[in-house]
Amino acid sequence: MISVSNVQTDIFRTERGLTLAGTRITLYQFMDYICAGYSLKSFRYHFSQITDKQFDTAMSYIEVNRAEVETEYQIVLKEAEESRQYWEEQNREKMNRRKRE
Repeated sequence: MISVSNVQTDIFRTERGLTLAGTRITLYQFMDYICAGYSLKSFRYHFSQITDKQFDTAMSYIEVNRAEVETEYQIVLKEAEESRQYWEEQNREKMNRRKRE
């Protein structure tokens, strides 16, 4: 396992949330696979673009800070759903306007 001090320097908070250093991959993307119950092998396959060290770093951070990451993940899911609903409504209104024209 990677030491906590190394994990903390390899995970950064960006405008996108908790992000793996050197990537645009957020820990919330990891949480999608964890919550979906993917096997470790399948899960790892989906993140083949990162090194084993980066993968282990993300998993270690989630393990050590599970409550914090889970809370933020739930917020991210809620915001994504609200955004989806907003844009779905915008598209519906746009389609209705086109039909009337």
